[in-house]
Amino acid sequence: VTMKIATLFTILAGSATAFAPIQSGKASKAICVSFENEIGAQPPLGFFDPLGLLNGADAARFNRLRYVELKHGRVSMLAVVGHMVTTGGVRLPGDIDYHGTSFESIPAGIAALSKVPAAGLLQIFLFIGFLDIAVMKDITGDGEFPGDFRNDFIDFGWDTFTVEEQERKRSIELNNGRAAQMGILGLMVHEMLPSHDPYVINGLLGYPIDFNAGY
Repeated sequence: VTMKIATLFTILAGSATAFAPIQSGKASKAICVSFENEIGAQPPLGFFDPLGLLNGADAARFNRLRYVELKHGRVSMLAVVGHMVTTGGVRLPGDIDYHGTSFESIPAGIAALSKVPAAGLLQIFLFIGFLDIAVMKDITGDGEFPGDFRNDFIDFGWDTFTVEEQERKRSIELNNGRAAQMGILGLMVHEMLPSHDPYVINGLLGYPIDFNAGY
């Protein structure tokens, strides 16, 4: 549930692209030289900025958009996993409030919003805000790139990787995050269609999922 609430707020904030457009003129050439080799500008699209968010941008602007893109991607990856886990029937034990509303009685997907008590939604919102403001950021100021939140606390052997391995892993995270943003948006849109089946593709492939059966 927390993951889906986080995604709703994130999607409302909008998703930022991190590539500079290819344009004519001296000014645009300077931008391309600055950003054409950045991580994430890769085949098959290469530079892709249809909204022109990087027109005339400097490094600070690029880093801000990259930070936002990473944040949206990370939240969306959690959201997709959370959607699949709850669709699979996994729930926390116990009750969600003092009135006996069990976690087991909360459906998956957008339908959960109408079942979670208002106080629960407020707690989720405040908890996400706390994480965003106080935890998920470069607290020490030692981050090597946008989205580097190690903060001298957790490393997973990052400094033992070669430069090529680090760039590869950062590219993988970007691509997975981009796919997850599209994925969770697709799940929510499909859930609101007449079939109310976010996993409609499974049905088309012959493996239908009885989504929210019994709720």
